[in-house]
Amino acid sequence: MGGRAAEELVLERLTTGAGNDIERSTEIARKMVCEWGMSDKIGPLACGQKEEEIFIGREFARHRDYSEETARLIDDEVRGIVTQSYERAKNIIRSNMGLLHGLANNLLEKEVLDGHQIDHILKGEVA
Repeated sequence: MGGRAAEELVLERLTTGAGNDIERSTEIARKMVCEWGMSDKIGPLACGQKEEEIFIGREFARHRDYSEETARLIDDEVRGIVTQSYERAKNIIRSNMGLLHGLANNLLEKEVLDGHQIDHILKGEVA
């Protein structure tokens, strides 16, 4: 969600790249809740069984083996994780806006930066 947050805070607009961030973060949050048991409300349960057949060009299908109430709870948990992560990313970017601009300006000037140069910029040293 960092890319979407940066676009919103710096560019004051969103691009198609932000759409990919939303898709990926939602997918990870759903795995956190449904596969990895990382939800206080759902607990350490796997929700939805993976189908054994793999179709060409498709990921594993999921068989829904839970109630509508659990489905709503899963949706709420996923939404909460994504929303909380997005707000956290925005706060991190806001609190480091000067570093972000410094890094961007150096990239505009030099086009390529190595790890040591990035470390110096983030420490506020001359790159």
